Amino acid sequence: MDRRSILKSLSVVPLAGGGFYHQSLLKNSNRGGSLLDPETNIYESLGIETIINCRGTFTILGGSTERPEVLEAMEAATGFFVQYDELAIGVGQRLAELTGAEWGMVSAGCASGMRHVTAACLTGGDPEKLIRIPDLTGFPRTEVITPRHSRNVYDHAIRNNGVTMIDVHSPEELERAINPRTAMIYIISNRHSLPGNPLSLEAIAKIAKPHKIPILMDAAAEDLTIPNVHLEQGATVVAYSGGKAICGPQCAGLLLGDKKILMSAWQASSPHHGPGRDSKIGKEEILGMVAAVEAWTRRDHKAEWNTWLGWLDTISKKVTQVSGVTTHIEQPENLNNRCPRLIISWDPNQLHLTGAEVAEEVARNAPRIAIGSRQNESKTAVDITPSQMRPGNDQVVADRLYGILAAERKPKSEKMEKPVSDISGRWDLEVSFLSGKGYHTLYIEQDGNWLNGSHKGEFSVRDMVGMIEGDEVRMRSDDRIVGDHITFIFSGIVKGDNMKGSIFLGEYLTAEFSAKRNVFTGKRKKVFVPGGPPLAT
Repeated sequence: MDRRSILKSLSVVPLAGGGFYHQSLLKNSNRGGSLLDPETNIYESLGIETIINCRGTFTILGGSTERPEVLEAMEAATGFFVQYDELAIGVGQRLAELTGAEWGMVSAGCASGMRHVTAACLTGGDPEKLIRIPDLTGFPRTEVITPRHSRNVYDHAIRNNGVTMIDVHSPEELERAINPRTAMIYIISNRHSLPGNPLSLEAIAKIAKPHKIPILMDAAAEDLTIPNVHLEQGATVVAYSGGKAICGPQCAGLLLGDKKILMSAWQASSPHHGPGRDSKIGKEEILGMVAAVEAWTRRDHKAEWNTWLGWLDTISKKVTQVSGVTTHIEQPENLNNRCPRLIISWDPNQLHLTGAEVAEEVARNAPRIAIGSRQNESKTAVDITPSQMRPGNDQVVADRLYGILAAERKPKSEKMEKPVSDISGRWDLEVSFLSGKGYHTLYIEQDGNWLNGSHKGEFSVRDMVGMIEGDEVRMRSDDRIVGDHITFIFSGIVKGDNMKGSIFLGEYLTAEFSAKRNVFTGKRKKVFVPGGPPLAT
């Protein structure tokens, strides 16, 4: 990353004391009225602005829009009482009939389903083992093998059972990793899992099948295929999110595959006591998920696709009226997040504007729109995913983006304000998180306006880059472990040997920090180096 890129990546960070959620985004709630006031949007009654979703089925935006059939089924399910095990058997059979799989199960989300399947593979349906998870002392099987390409933020659902994750990089490593302690193989559907790759699902299944090792395929954001492509390629169970392409309840997941394992997974889920009791799903969501699968088999997917292309065309025709703006459609290559995407590109030096700045502008100011942004050496861009847009959104988005792109702007000055001081050295930080404190250290080297060095957190040390203008400091570090990533973006004010501000933590919201420069107080003395090993200790 060059200095210009560093400056741009830090330019949208709020100043010291500024949080991720601006108060301007929260209106006064309708405290005296009803949540279902017909004069008020239900979210506005809580003081919350709604967002036009041009990003797709992200959980943080609410997933997908539930189908009318789903809402009808959920309404029909309420007001009655059933025995949940009988419900699970009826639902399992119905999902099998709809999808061609041996059995089906509805869980409280895809990750919850993955957790239950892992428990099933650890216990084999033995409740004496089940109630001891995550303490696997005495369990014959305690390991889950996964290709390194499948490690991701969602495999916490696997690890929460207390298993040891065994990462492999090749078929040979997979062969060597399989042993009597292997409970399961986990794989996420991505380009590496496609046929022809060294650790594709087919290749893994060929190795695992003789050992009778079950394979869990994570296909959360994929289109549902009937007959199921993953089961055909050797998966034992495949897991989907209900609140993504299938457009079922956001708090539901769909599991298809081996009946014995899925019945053990059901045993490991609520209402049964054990490690999955906290993943409760209502009878309304269970039947809503079944209705979503039924609807999937009847939906006119081609017509939906053409509707999405029509919305993208509306936006494209409007924004390309701005000189220098071009568009193209990016077509999906696989089943994951399968939707056409509009890429809107321009030269940032011509419009004096970046895609990140456009995305930030529409995200924070009404009408609020969630879009993606991109950057390469010569072009900047935003991208529009239409799968969760609603009728009429296309015109709103088109007008909003046109207004921003067509506005006249002066070239941005690359000149930076002179720093008030040199902040090189060691800084000791007290970080105030939402409900606790942490103690971090920054080691800073300064070259004019530019900063680099390292950030020592509670568990690791990582590189840090940043900038200082006047008394304003902005710095960034990235903490990466297998499957996880946390970005720390510091924004603060320097006053002498003290610094204070906020840390933007992405999806983990915002923390506050105060820092003090460490001043060496030890006595200076010469260092003597012996000429050989000591004669006494």
